[in-house]
Amino acid sequence: MTTNATTESATNAAARAVNGARFEDLPALMGLMTGDEKHGPAATSTLDALWVLYDRVLRVTPATAEEQDRDRFLLSKGHGPMAYYAVLAAKGFIDPAVLPSFGGYDSPLGHHPDRTLIRGVEIASGSLGHGLPLAVGTALGLRAQGLADPAVWVLVGDAEFDEGSNAEAVAFAGAYGLDRLHVVVIDNSSATHGWQGGIARRFAAEGWSTAAVDGRDHEALYRAFTEEHPGRPRVVVARVEPKES
Repeated sequence: MTTNATTESATNAAARAVNGARFEDLPALMGLMTGDEKHGPAATSTLDALWVLYDRVLRVTPATAEEQDRDRFLLSKGHGPMAYYAVLAAKGFIDPAVLPSFGGYDSPLGHHPDRTLIRGVEIASGSLGHGLPLAVGTALGLRAQGLADPAVWVLVGDAEFDEGSNAEAVAFAGAYGLDRLHVVVIDNSSATHGWQGGIARRFAAEGWSTAAVDGRDHEALYRAFTEEHPGRPRVVVARVEPKES
């Protein structure tokens, strides 16, 4: 049962989201989303990286979400999007009042994000292994249009490297020097085989600039996200606590 204190916290967080929420408000915003199949661990593993990106790195706002020179963020790790929805609400892309409808029949907040329903969402995600190839295509397309400023960011889970499409995307991006492409890998040791323990090394072998950091350390994440990497795509492996079986 929801306590009065919990309800008050969520209400206050929703109110602050209108004027700019804090990282500390995100658990309460996530708590507004109830129902089955929430994939809670998948969501909370991404919370810190998502916040640092939207709070300090990405050049996109609700007002600029359709501009050609905006940064693009693609959520490949589309299972358990509660953290993503909470961050988007905190930053004004989503009305916090819609959060309790999460997963409902008529809700725009599905169990996988839908780019046609939510401002700022670039791809419909959930089929693991698709986001990184789509990000490579996006970066290549921007280059072909002569748009050198927009950065492309994609957040993937370590288990997605069980999918062969990612190996091809990594090799292509490195060979073509897609230096506006950035990958954030949430490593919670959930891969069945993939590239366990060697994710950064695999990217480096394909010509990428790499970093591995504590995925809960906001300053370490920010430094890794903003480090210069001329002529090479960038990957940041964010290690978080192992997923419980």
